[in-house]
Amino acid sequence: MEQNKSLVKDWMTQQPVTVTPDTSAVEAYERMKSRNIHRLPVVEQDDRLVGIVTSSDIEGAVSFSEATGGWSEARFALAGSTVSEMMTSKPITIAPTNSMGQAAQLLLKHHLSGLPVVEDGKLVGIISETDVFRLVVALCGEE
Repeated sequence: MEQNKSLVKDWMTQQPVTVTPDTSAVEAYERMKSRNIHRLPVVEQDDRLVGIVTSSDIEGAVSFSEATGGWSEARFALAGSTVSEMMTSKPITIAPTNSMGQAAQLLLKHHLSGLPVVEDGKLVGIISETDVFRLVVALCGEE
């Protein structure tokens, strides 16, 4: 594989689904579940990244268990809560021109499953552990 094809920009998801800090926690969680994603970058005007929220962040904010009332009970408990109350502010990020190796190192070092990709302070994508696995599969296919 060409060296220039192992950059974050070549493997990231462009234009990821996002929320704003004032988005309700319920809406953010439902957006993640309906799209089968586990994290949402939190942006303000002009796509300026201010945080990241995960499904685990929202689930952890209430006693959420499928066995004990499930989502309908959790929805009630989350009423009035916003993403800003649950997000990680100033998340670890990576630039689109960084290597996938650097992305993998950050994911491992910080025990993360995804990183917002930021250029000039603006969100341009997201890179996840799945994207790293896609690269590994592509590299193994060349052997």
